[in-house]
This record gives sequence, structure tokens and C-alpha cells, in this order.
Amino acid sequence: MKTYIQSFFLILALATFSCNSSKEEKMEATQEIETASTPASKKLILFFGNSLSAGYGIDEDDAFPGLVAARIDSLELGYRVINGGLSGETTASGLSRLDWFLEEEPAVFVLELGGNDGLRGIDLSETKKNLKSIIQLVRSKYPETKILLAGMQIPPNMGQEYTENFKKLYPEVAQEEEVTLIPFLLEGVAGDPDLNLPDGIHPTEEGHLIVFETIWPYIDKMIN
Repeated sequence: MKTYIQSFFLILALATFSCNSSKEEKMEATQEIETASTPASKKLILFFGNSLSAGYGIDEDDAFPGLVAARIDSLELGYRVINGGLSGETTASGLSRLDWFLEEEPAVFVLELGGNDGLRGIDLSETKKNLKSIIQLVRSKYPETKILLAGMQIPPNMGQEYTENFKKLYPEVAQEEEVTLIPFLLEGVAGDPDLNLPDGIHPTEEGHLIVFETIWPYIDKMIN
């Protein structure tokens, strides 16, 4: 399993840049994310992340944000979901486009960014500053919004010290900003070839089901 995990992250590091979209493609994607014709009166759950949230390589409805939406619909809860995930997104680029998504108040804001920063070796102080800025921007505009931070981990490609400090970054941000933390979003999925697409990077539909089971208890607690 250790070998699988190392291989997963090595492939991910090499392929990160291939997931990047052009500025025009990103704008088109953001215009298409709100496809459901659910009533605006329902409270909003916003997923704000990269290709993991976007469901790269599979139908968006089968990605974990789509599975959250399906569960909410099945329970007839008064919430709707917007998937604001874009492939190749970093914390810096996420921060730069956040205002567009804050035209409406989210009841729950799920922040899934930072993995690409780590794989590119971006200074951890910069990643931490951006994550905190995203959280602070959401909170300054909508103080009642509940914020969920999805933790990530990276391989030791950038050195053991960087890797360990990256892992600590998410608990630090969560504690300093007083938000709820998922320790590792891809727990039980990363590195397993049976749960990832042939690229070895992105979860299959089965993989997203596991990610959904990881994230749902946090969402459930926030909306009930």
C-alpha cells in the first residue's frame, strides 16, 4: 500500500499541470456549475476546490459534491449544492475568483484547496496565508456561514520537512480560524489503483463514494 500511495502522489505531481484550464475555460466552467433548477429559497452548500471537487474524469453528479446533493434531496432537506471546483486550482487562484461565488450567502462553505500548492512546492506560508484569507473573506461577508476545511497530504518529494509541515498546515489553519477540519479528504482512496482512474490521480465513482462517506458526517452535523 505504501508503494501505491507513493506512486499515486508521484503521478499526481507530474500531472498536476495537465489539469490546468485556460482562463476562458475556467470562466465557462464557473458559468456552468449552477445547473440544477432547485429553488433559490433553499439554503446553499458551496464546494470550493480543485479537480477533486470538480469530479475530473467522471460525471459531475457522481463526484462527492453531487453525492452530497443526492443525499440531501433524498432526505428532503432544505438545502441545495453548488460545485465550485475547477481543475488545477491553487489557493492563490481560488482566492482571486472567490468574490464571484459570494454573491449569495452559503450556509456551508467547503474549502478543498492546497494540494496543488504542495505538489508545486509553493512556500507554505503563502498557502497558509491564502487559505486563511479565503476563510476570512467568507466570514467577513457572511459571519453565520459554517466553514469546513478539507485537509490534504503530499508525498515527500519536496523533502520530509516540507511534507510534515504541509500536513500540519491544515490543523493550524483550522485552529487559528476556528473552522471544522477533515484531517485527510482522500483517506482510504489515495494510492489505491482500484479506486482511481487510469491516470492514478483522480478517484473513480467508487472512490468518490468513499470520499462522500468521509465528508458526509461533517455536512450532516452542520445542517442538522
